[in-house]
Order: sequence, then C-alpha cells, then structure tokens
Amino acid sequence: MISFCLNGVWKQELDVDPSMTLLRYLRTVQGLTGTKEGCASGDCGACTVLLGYAPDGGDGEWTYESANSCITLLSQLNGKAILTVEALADGSDLHPAQKAMVECHASQCGFCTPGFVMSLAGLHHQTSVEGKKKADRQEIVEALAGNLCRCTGYRPIVDAGEKMLSMPDNHVDIWCPPAKNASAEVNSPSATEGTSFPYVPKTEKELQGLLAQDPNIRLVAGATDLSLEVTQQFKSLGNTAYLGDIASLRTITETDQSYEIGAAVTYTQLEPLLEKHYPEFGGLLKRLGSRQIRNQGTLGGNIGNASPIGDTPPVLLALGAEVQLVNGQGEERWLPLEKFFIGYKQTELQPGEYIRRIRIPKLGEEESLKVYKISKRLEDDISAVLMAVWTKHDQTTIKDIRVAFGGMAAIPARAPNVEVALRGNALSQQTFERAGEQVKNDFAPLTDVRASREYRLQVAANLLQKCGWELMSPGQLNRIENIHGDFSGEGKAHA
Repeated sequence: MISFCLNGVWKQELDVDPSMTLLRYLRTVQGLTGTKEGCASGDCGACTVLLGYAPDGGDGEWTYESANSCITLLSQLNGKAILTVEALADGSDLHPAQKAMVECHASQCGFCTPGFVMSLAGLHHQTSVEGKKKADRQEIVEALAGNLCRCTGYRPIVDAGEKMLSMPDNHVDIWCPPAKNASAEVNSPSATEGTSFPYVPKTEKELQGLLAQDPNIRLVAGATDLSLEVTQQFKSLGNTAYLGDIASLRTITETDQSYEIGAAVTYTQLEPLLEKHYPEFGGLLKRLGSRQIRNQGTLGGNIGNASPIGDTPPVLLALGAEVQLVNGQGEERWLPLEKFFIGYKQTELQPGEYIRRIRIPKLGEEESLKVYKISKRLEDDISAVLMAVWTKHDQTTIKDIRVAFGGMAAIPARAPNVEVALRGNALSQQTFERAGEQVKNDFAPLTDVRASREYRLQVAANLLQKCGWELMSPGQLNRIENIHGDFSGEGKAHA
C-alpha cells in the first residue's frame, strides 16, 4: 500500500503496479487531466507537478519541489504530498503564478501552460513561504529551464514570473497536509509468483533482506532514466525497491580528506557542496537536465546507470572518486570508479549489490578542477562531449593530471595518452596542443545524432587547449556557464 496526500487529501493505494507513473495515475485514476503528457521523457515540462516533503521531526513547514510526473513512479511517493494545477486556485481567486500568466498574456495554445504554472508556483512558494531562494530573473529562468513552449516564446512567461514574485500568496490551504493516521503506512508484502511489488524499504537492513531474497530486484532512486523503460519502451519493471526513504543513503559526510555522498542524495541537495568546494562541478549541475530532473535525479543513479554520456562520471573519474558497494549479506567493498565501468551499460556491480556512497577527494594545495560540456542546448540537454580535468600544478609545471571524457567511448573513461603528454611537462599552450594530438590514440568515438566522430575528436583536442589557456590565466574564465554566474577562485584550491 502506498499512502500520499494529493491536493490536500490523503490517498491510500493498494496493489500498486511498480511501473505506474504518477502522470498516468493522475490522468487515468484520479481524472486530473490538467497535468499534460508531452514528451513522456522528462524533457518538456508539460507534466510538471509539485512534490511536498514533510519536515524532519514532524514540526515546521512542508517543502516543495517541481518534478516531472511522467517519469516519477507512484512507488516513490509514499508519505509525500502532490500538488497539481487543479489545486492552486480558490474558486476565482487565482494563485499568483496563474494570475501573472493571465495578465502578461503568457499563454497561447495552453497545452504547456499548466507545467509552467506549476514550476512558477513552486518558485513562488520557495521565495515567499520557505524563504529559500532570492527572487530575481535568473532564478525564474532556472526554474523554467525544464519547461518548453512552442507558441508564445518565453519573454511573456519570464515577465509573468517577475510579476508573480511581487504578488502575495492566495493562501489556498493545500501546502500543509493534514495529519495522516497510522493506517496510511506502507506495508511490504511478500512476493508471490507472477506478481510484482514496489517495495519501499526504510533501512539498509531491509534493503539487504530484499536483495538477498531477489538479487535482481530493480533499484529505484530518482527514476529519471529508469522510467524511460516504461514510457518509451513500454516495458514492465518487475519488482522494485525505492531507495529514497533510506536515511543512510541520503547523507553527506565530510572527512579530513574527502566528502562521502550517499547514493540517494539528489543533485539539488548536492548543489551547495559542489558550488562551494568544486565550483565547475557545481556549474555543470546547472546544465544537467532541468530543475525538475535535478530535484529527483541522484549521483548514485547517474553512476549506476553507466551511460557513456552521463554528465557526472567523467568529473568523478577526474577527481579520483571511489564507490562503496554493499551486497545482500551486508558485505561491503570500496572500488575506484575507473574500475567500476567495464562495458556499455555494464558495471562491476554484482547481482544483489547496490551503491551505498561515493567518496570524492577534497581539492588540495595547487589542485584545480576544470569541467567542459558540449551540447546543442545550454540546459536540459545530453552531452556530445564532456571533459573533466584535475590538475596539480604551479605556475610553470603540470605536476600531476587526470583527464576524463564522456561521449567518446562505450564508457566514461580517462585518456591515458593525453595524461602522459601532460604530466610532468611545462604548463604551456604548446604542451596542451601536443596533448590534443593524443586524443585519437585514446578514443575512437562513434558518429551519432549528437555529433560525428570527427567532430568529437576535434572538439576534445580544442577543449584541451582551452583548459591550458584557463589554467595559465586564472580569473580569465571564458565560459558559457557564466550565464549562471562566475566561478570565483578558479585555479585555486577549494578545500
């Protein structure tokens, strides 16, 4: 049984299909058709809803984040609140997001409008009630980056966002769900032959018991990629285990030498740490999917998915990260990330194992991290090439270096010949030009819809030259990510 609060009313759902998406449930079970299906892949934002999270300890305000309901599984929602566009208005008293969209003429055909309204409503709540975000145009643009419109263009929509921020809330009584009774708790039934269940373990011990019983159970974290098997390939997921309710997998721990990130920590939760200590990694997150995706997607999921074009693995490879793997018997092992990926969508994870945490070394004296993403769109797009470079250097010499790429091979991988051409040599443009000539000896990329083989090889060599220029000219960052603000302190240690 899954229990959640939908538009202010607690619901209990028995015998939930593990493959049931929130969007399908809203439209076909609840008849809430204001939430639209556009792409069914988390790209267009027409299906945007707000997910609410109860305060720790039960006291205080619920917090809300935007999410793509088309790729959110119903089994991820136990104990959460869901708000759809139908709940925002109190009769004719519109929510500020709705009112501003009307006054700014920000809707034309109207199909995408509910998604825009929900993204704006989430931002309004975060600024006016939760006090989390500053109210400025950049926050509006970022909040709307995952919503697409093919009619009006975006100026009147962004204008509506600015106007909305000056409007008071309409105080609809949906943001603080009423208390639920004990019967709303989830029961984890025993699997029966021919039946699939969405398990929601609360502890790692419960998860390990499930894995010991069924080593092939599908693990669900953010489901931002896994759900595409349902929406794009029309597959059934079978038995699933949702990891998001396991507190030990949602922690960030600092040690003297590193940060240890729980596998179920979302990108949004990770942003403050990365922006402070690894600024270019934090900048990359601004271009990873959309705000809806970052609210759901996890670092552990991006690694476990093992896509050759995943955004975070090349950065983690360059940083020398490790992953901790645990099996159904509770046995654990640490593995360097560069040994984790063994083939296309294949990893060292054994049946019954899961990723517990990721260990990221701190940047030390004379160390820096550079990250470059090449894609057709600035935001909410998949990389054609992604390069990450960790260096230890002074003003004249490259003392040590790790260079990793995504989009250049069947797995995210380091570039050993490039590294040899750089390590121990002079910090000069000529050194990086010579290193660029080694890219073709490290990779034989494919030609696909995102880029040709020749383009990938050329852009990788060019990015190495750009990296060299930036390392020699700290403070002269010339990057498209500057649209989202500068990365202060580049070329310096961020311990």
